[in-house]
Amino acid sequence: MAKKRRISMVGSVIFTVLSVIYILPIFVVLFNSFKKKAYINLEPFTLPTEKTFVGLDNYLAAIKQYGLLDAVGWTVFITVGSVLVILLCTSMCAWYITRVQGAVSKGIYLLCVFSMVVPFQMVMFTLALVSDRLRLNTPWGIIIVYLGFGAGLAVFMFCGFVKSIPLEIEEAALIDGCSPLRTFFRVVLPIMQPTYISVGILETMWIWNDFLLPYLVLDTNKYKTVSIVIQYMKGSFGRVDMGAIMAALIMAVIPVVVFYLSCQKYIIKGVAAGAVKG
Repeated sequence: MAKKRRISMVGSVIFTVLSVIYILPIFVVLFNSFKKKAYINLEPFTLPTEKTFVGLDNYLAAIKQYGLLDAVGWTVFITVGSVLVILLCTSMCAWYITRVQGAVSKGIYLLCVFSMVVPFQMVMFTLALVSDRLRLNTPWGIIIVYLGFGAGLAVFMFCGFVKSIPLEIEEAALIDGCSPLRTFFRVVLPIMQPTYISVGILETMWIWNDFLLPYLVLDTNKYKTVSIVIQYMKGSFGRVDMGAIMAALIMAVIPVVVFYLSCQKYIIKGVAAGAVKG
């Protein structure tokens, strides 16, 4: 018993140290966002002093000079729209794949799973060309692109959960006169809530933090996401507005961190629910 306690204490100490190491960069960015630009490079690991403190100047510069609020608005629109479309389309697709046994449904499932294996670098240049020709280089057009890239994981998780739903529940709904669509929305969808939340959290964190896909697809002269604006804060000849970058990073990180912390308990619940069968 004493040996187990010592092992537990050692493990706790190790994971505590690792947690501090992972969290430390966030705090470094946070207190540097309140310092003058010149001192961020000279004294990056010191707390702001009366000499180096600039208050909210860096945050105001990020908002006014670089249009961060507009970027946040487009990022929210793309993230929310993409997640809603992914959840609706992939859950219905997974239900069809699971309940309609056949070569077509099996082929769709294999294609969705295979899409998780293909590296993004293999398709990014072709994707940019096709998106431009199909006029998908807008915030509402890129939602379709995100649907294609997010479908693999979502369909995989939804299929695992649908297999755990007793078929008798759906048969009872059909006997009572429900159409297939009504059965899905009235019976299946409420039962799939844990997986909906889990997939929604994972897709939200991915889309909100994504840089490469919006950079390749969007018309950056008209539309910029938060990640693109932060990249554009690096000017020509190596000029970097470190103060504005630090402030922008904090404003970009806080929403997704708060969202994740408030919903993290549903991730494990949703993954475990989807792993019951299949």
